[in-house]
Amino acid sequence: MVRPTQLLYPQRDPAPTRPAATVLLLRDTPQGIEVLMTRRSMTASFAPGAFVFPGGGIDAADAQAHAQSTRRAGQGDLQLTQAIAAIRESFEELGVLLARHADGSHVTTDDIAALDRQAPFAAQCRARGLMLAGADVFTLAHWITDRDLPRRFDVPFLVARMPEGQTPVADESEQFEPVWVRPEHALARHEAGNFFMIFPTLRTLERLQKYASVEAVLNACAHEKPLWISCPRAGLLGGQDARYMEHDSPYGELALTSPDGQIVHSLDWQSEQAVALLKNVRRLTAPNPGVMTGPGTNSYLVGTEATGYIVIDPGPSDAAHIGRLFEATGGRIEAIVCTHSHPDHSPGARPLQALCKHRPPILGLPSAATARADSQFVPDRTLLNQELLTLTHQAEKHTLKVIFTPGHAANHVCLVLVEDGLLFSGDHILNGSTTIINPPDGEMSAYLDSLDRLSRACDEHEIDFILPAHGHVLGEAPQAIAQLRAHRLKREAKVAAAMQARPGGTPQDWVALAYDDTDPRLWPIALRSLQAHVDRIEALAVR
Repeated sequence: MVRPTQLLYPQRDPAPTRPAATVLLLRDTPQGIEVLMTRRSMTASFAPGAFVFPGGGIDAADAQAHAQSTRRAGQGDLQLTQAIAAIRESFEELGVLLARHADGSHVTTDDIAALDRQAPFAAQCRARGLMLAGADVFTLAHWITDRDLPRRFDVPFLVARMPEGQTPVADESEQFEPVWVRPEHALARHEAGNFFMIFPTLRTLERLQKYASVEAVLNACAHEKPLWISCPRAGLLGGQDARYMEHDSPYGELALTSPDGQIVHSLDWQSEQAVALLKNVRRLTAPNPGVMTGPGTNSYLVGTEATGYIVIDPGPSDAAHIGRLFEATGGRIEAIVCTHSHPDHSPGARPLQALCKHRPPILGLPSAATARADSQFVPDRTLLNQELLTLTHQAEKHTLKVIFTPGHAANHVCLVLVEDGLLFSGDHILNGSTTIINPPDGEMSAYLDSLDRLSRACDEHEIDFILPAHGHVLGEAPQAIAQLRAHRLKREAKVAAAMQARPGGTPQDWVALAYDDTDPRLWPIALRSLQAHVDRIEALAVR
């Protein structure tokens, strides 16, 4: 867990959340699903002028109206309260009523016209013998408003089929201009600048596009759990606010640099200057972007001016990058650690060392006999497994623990910043892609065993964040490792299935089956990891 003393910005308590509910009213058309949307008042305190789904805050009366609503067997009390709130808001804002008469017949326009949108909702329905259709309202998603915003809501996004024979009429107070729109058209209009929507609405519509019918949406929600839960985070991209969900690559980095959600961290990739992640951790990305390196190789500077620095992965032999590393540390480099010997990680070590007056030691594991010709590396000192590298000055202390992690390369190591629960993963864990396991120096069983080792380290050191050699910081470290391991084993199952389907085939034959979800242009690269899976499958078969 990161020490509060190492955070870059004073923290503040985000605004409290308020319970609310919103509902996507859907209908089928020959062209596909349409959703009912409406424009909020330009004077609204939250998202003025935005096109939204009807909804609003949950009232105490909503929880007291359970007996007046239908209910599914698995629908919990809170879900039913939320459904009733959404039904009420749909009526008050758009005059749409999800309800039936006692005999099961649908409400009519005359029933709706007899109700007053300003009067207590449930009491009016009860007086007219109307049963609310809570059982017809399903949970699609659960959104919690971003931590940086002054007004925040804890709101399920519900879905229901639009009742037949009803026409939405806006209240002309909170909502205006009700419109039926296909999700893809709403997104295109937003992109064109004439249909403003806020982030949760956009992301919900993006996911809604994949469903062919209303029935398909309702079936997907039948298990009574939201399809996703999100409290977005925001950073700066090109000088503008940019928001992200938990599965988006920058999310973990934003959680590390600004836990309370302040929009202060820039996400732009650049190689000119080091980016502060914590007071004692900075990242300088080498100018070597590419298919294999993503935005470039990340060099990390651990420590402070007082303690001196340990440089992790000095990167390729690029004079400008090496000069920037030296400048960023003021030459106060106590050690240079290479996570492994690949040419985008270790060649910068000797030139960087040569710039320093006291020649800091280059640490790592020597490359194995199986290493490629471009990956030869001999450190000044060979690291020991579980060794501690410590920087201290008076009461200030930063400790890196070495963990041997062969798999991507035979001489791969990871490092844990013990006091702050950070894992420097080198190429063992990446953000945005899976690492290549290239035999013979790469070995799949060793890679999976190393993942297990890192998982145990997460428990031991309360590791929350992973700092990879390529891409942004990853959050939720234990879950990220578990998902990566599951992904590898799932891929291995596909490789095994391809081998069974074409028993006389070659890796070139199998890759099209095992990597059918991958761009064919990447198959030549995927062949390396496929071979590692084949080697592991064959080794397990003879045990």
